[in-house]
Amino acid sequence: MPFATGILSRIRTNIPAENAYNSLSTANYDISLRQLRLSTGKRINNASDDVAGYITSRALISRNGSLQAALKTVGDAKNLSNIVMDAYENINNLVTLIKDQTATATSGAMGTDEKVALAKAAFRMTQQIQTVVDSTVFGGKQLINSDFKSKFFVSTDARNNLITLELDLTFNNAEFNVESNNFNVNASKTSNFAGVTGLNLSDLANVSATDLGIFSEETIGATLLSISEALNNVNKTATYIGGISNRLDSHESLLNTQITNYNSAISRLEDADVAREQLSLVKSQFLQQVSLTSLAQANQNPNGFLQLVRGG
Repeated sequence: MPFATGILSRIRTNIPAENAYNSLSTANYDISLRQLRLSTGKRINNASDDVAGYITSRALISRNGSLQAALKTVGDAKNLSNIVMDAYENINNLVTLIKDQTATATSGAMGTDEKVALAKAAFRMTQQIQTVVDSTVFGGKQLINSDFKSKFFVSTDARNNLITLELDLTFNNAEFNVESNNFNVNASKTSNFAGVTGLNLSDLANVSATDLGIFSEETIGATLLSISEALNNVNKTATYIGGISNRLDSHESLLNTQITNYNSAISRLEDADVAREQLSLVKSQFLQQVSLTSLAQANQNPNGFLQLVRGG
């Protein structure tokens, strides 16, 4: 804190000039600080600007980075779940066609040739189901061949432990709500289709005029019942994926809101108030000019006392 002095007859130590110089230095520093903040737009440019604020803002920035990474992961999980849901919707339509053709074949008005034709048409749908299974791929992985399982990072807790969401498409996932707990949609590669033990849709290819097989009068009722049960199981599995997708939608909304709130908190701590900084800059520039004038005047004070020396 500077103090004014009334002892002006000393020329070896010019206190008024020193006070003016110190004020000039302070004004110059403040101008430099305000210009730095205005040019960067940040109130905290290094730890010395605000020690507590620096620590808090860096913690918030780190947390916000994790949330943004989680948001990208949630986006990938949503893409994957959408692909799976679309695949199951396609399979649902195909199994419905197979069911309709099987139901048509139960009519007593149908001859052997018509039943064989219906079975062959249904088998084409079976082949297409297998094509859907084989071609449903994401990130180089088969999704609905009954062995896909993955966890997705969706956030972290206060101790930075990972919070994950699991997508389990393995054939024994109890959450599918399939009674047999043995869900499989490989239509032509297994004797267990969509959780129905003993149902092998590839048997449709074996229906012939001499052996109607699963389309025979004795077994077609059981075939229709099994296909209906398989269709119901496909729908149950689709609802599992739908539930996962709803969670992802909700979490994506949560992450977007959290990221916005963290950005707001970081801005409050770090960003410069441009209007306030400009006002302070103008004030410091004024003080700079006044200090320069005062310094020049203070340096002239000893000249009056030099006359005493010259007079002697």
